Amino acid sequence: MKTNRMPTDGFALLVDGLVKTEFEIREGAQRGASDLKQRFPSLKIGIYDAVAKRAEPVEA
Repeated sequence: MKTNRMPTDGFALLVDGLVKTEFEIREGAQRGASDLKQRFPSLKIGIYDAVAKRAEPVEA
């Protein structure tokens, strides 16, 4: 799912600032983000925490 809408619950995988996938648990988002960052290190990958309303970058 590609959207600019931030989720209101759970976690989201951000790619270059856009929401690409939503997850119920943080571990799922972390696994997806790590996999993408390994395959595409030049992309800006992050995880958005809907409860805290903040995004954190994922480093290689």
